[in-house]
Amino acid sequence: MQLPELQIGDRILVRGKFSEDGKLVVALSVIVMKATDVAARQGRDREDWQKRGVGGLVTAVDAGNGIITLSASMVGANRTVTIHLSKSTVVRRYLPDSVKFDDAKPGALDEIKSGDQLRARGTKSADGGELAAEEIVSGTFQNIAGLVDSTDPGSNTINVMDLATKKTVTLKINADTQLRKLPPMVAQRIAARLKGEPPEGAPGPSVAGAGGPSASGKPGSHAQASPGGSRTGGAPDFQQMLARMPAVTLADLQKGDAVMIVSTQGTANTPPTAITLLSGVEPLLSASPDSGRAAMLLSPWNLGGSGADAATGATP
Repeated sequence: MQLPELQIGDRILVRGKFSEDGKLVVALSVIVMKATDVAARQGRDREDWQKRGVGGLVTAVDAGNGIITLSASMVGANRTVTIHLSKSTVVRRYLPDSVKFDDAKPGALDEIKSGDQLRARGTKSADGGELAAEEIVSGTFQNIAGLVDSTDPGSNTINVMDLATKKTVTLKINADTQLRKLPPMVAQRIAARLKGEPPEGAPGPSVAGAGGPSASGKPGSHAQASPGGSRTGGAPDFQQMLARMPAVTLADLQKGDAVMIVSTQGTANTPPTAITLLSGVEPLLSASPDSGRAAMLLSPWNLGGSGADAATGATP
């Protein structure tokens, strides 16, 4: 290809000689992957993570036998999934203050501990209770359920009063942060599941199909989804449903609004970064005496970069 064919968004691999200050490369070769090809690959990865993936909270790790027990993120149900690792399983680990899959580094099974969030993809058993993992990615994140105290769109920060600790937490919002709002009808249906009640008007479409297009992308379509996301006979996959909810901005959030957030841990020098922030959750927090249990519905697998974004990239 010729240089004028190169466009913003294309990915390149350059081989050459660096200048002494490291700011200039005299290129000997440039290998280009077109942005359209990158998007197509991300689309295929995204679909594969959704079809053959499962995510949730790590409850046990048996490093000797290569087994991880996962409490899958389902609405109104505590589903246990056993993850089997082999020598060929790709293991990745998120950095302490990163929300990007591209930043995840090669990891080891002994780094994963109870309480971590984990996403895996591979071959599922017929009942969905086991998965032979081809790839896993894990990280230590925090779940917050609380009330908006203030927002600062200028500095892209939000202050939230954590209902569990009764302390105000400052979080960063960046371009990768997923901001969503549950429509009232959807929130009420999820709240009913959290209380162990059938949704109002049941039988009928599950929350997985409410408030937005189905997995097929057609409004009003309720075709059966992958295990955990089906509309019949079980709890829907909350993460797949979340991607269909209306987007909001930081300016839309008002003092006193109830929110559920999953964020990075942050560091001594930087506040945590919000990965997913969900508003319109008053019915959910009212339905669950333990606000942390409701916040655990959120998973951090929606953000940023190649191979990692269910909304804007190709995420787990």
